[in-house]
Amino acid sequence: MPPDPNPTANDESGSARPASLARQGEVDANDPTPATQSPRPASLARQGEVDANDPTPATQPPRPASFARQGEVDANDPTPATQPPRPASLARQGEVDANDPTPATQPPRPASLARQGEVDPASPSDPNAASHVSASLIARAAELIRAGRLVAFPTETVYGLGANALDCAAVRRIFEAKGRPSTSPLIVHVDSEEMARTLVTHWPDSAAKLAARHWPGPLTLVLPKAAKVPDEVTAGLPTVGIRMPAHPVALALIAAAGVPIAAPSANRFTELSPTSAEHVRTSLGDRVDLILDGGSTPVGIESTVVSLAVDPPVLFRPGMVTREEIESLIGPVCLPNEPSAGPHASPGLHPRHYSPGTPLFLVSGGRRPASGRGIHVSHLPGADVPMPSSAKQYAAILYATLHYLDQKSLDWIAVEIPPETGEWAGIRDRLRRASSL
Repeated sequence: MPPDPNPTANDESGSARPASLARQGEVDANDPTPATQSPRPASLARQGEVDANDPTPATQPPRPASFARQGEVDANDPTPATQPPRPASLARQGEVDANDPTPATQPPRPASLARQGEVDPASPSDPNAASHVSASLIARAAELIRAGRLVAFPTETVYGLGANALDCAAVRRIFEAKGRPSTSPLIVHVDSEEMARTLVTHWPDSAAKLAARHWPGPLTLVLPKAAKVPDEVTAGLPTVGIRMPAHPVALALIAAAGVPIAAPSANRFTELSPTSAEHVRTSLGDRVDLILDGGSTPVGIESTVVSLAVDPPVLFRPGMVTREEIESLIGPVCLPNEPSAGPHASPGLHPRHYSPGTPLFLVSGGRRPASGRGIHVSHLPGADVPMPSSAKQYAAILYATLHYLDQKSLDWIAVEIPPETGEWAGIRDRLRRASSL
């Protein structure tokens, strides 16, 4: 499974506080924080989020060299002894809060990897890493967004490559960095329903119902766009996809920037989506100006996308908010036709997408390709790489598992087809588009 993205975590040698931080009085993740703390930003205090200026434990792990150069926060820092409260909106939905430890029951470690002593993506590297993204780093990222630059940041689904959604030139930089065609629209991320309403011409009752139940969370609503939204964001279409992410770092960044942030997944187009900062660094390198490391993403696959700009609504992309959950609130929704030439009505509609470099085949009954060196991945017993039988747990480690296996110089990866039930629909969609057949 994926190797530890921060291999220096067990190195007991400490590194010095960078002079640039000492001059500014900022907190170095490698050093205990000073006795006098800077005030918590009001935007975070209101959300009950963690301020990285809170005192950290006395003994800190070393800052990885890549972060030391950038002045970024090390996701390997221990979390404070006192955890912040789970936001009520997430508690009501039973969602995972990045500021809170993951559930006590973890997906099983693949036996084949456990025998080799390798890293298991089923075990989160640092479920509280978001609490170590400091207010000063958020402020720096917000300045970059306002200046038209690109910032990669964690959401609860995958890492996004963000730019000011109202800045045409900045949005074009997203497409250039990813190698993404201009016919594929972007999702705009907001920190409130009020901000979302400024981006559309109509906010129907169906939007109000879905937002009340699933925001913040992994659900994108497609609605008629306001004139202020650039055509670059929407691929020239009269609609825009909007969502409010359920991640404290994402919400703090949007609030600090004061603008909506357009953000597709932070990877090269059609490749595997990133669920860690290391995945972003590997895929985009210096194409991104700053990476905010909030640890591994808890949901693990991209958001559900439903269009409310048509009647009846259309479910363009399945995800972990299921069709059944949507229909229970707003009535029947339709499935889309196959996309034609020209702009796509939603992101994620390209037939080949979310793909590892290694050929991936969907199989049933444990059947494998007849030749070559490969590995079998399944939620059923007997696989080389066992996956969780829970759809939510499976989704949370799917991309991390594929990233890891993609580094093993295999001829193929054979993945058992998931169950044909609603909760697995998003996973089946991603695997179908990732497959080589």
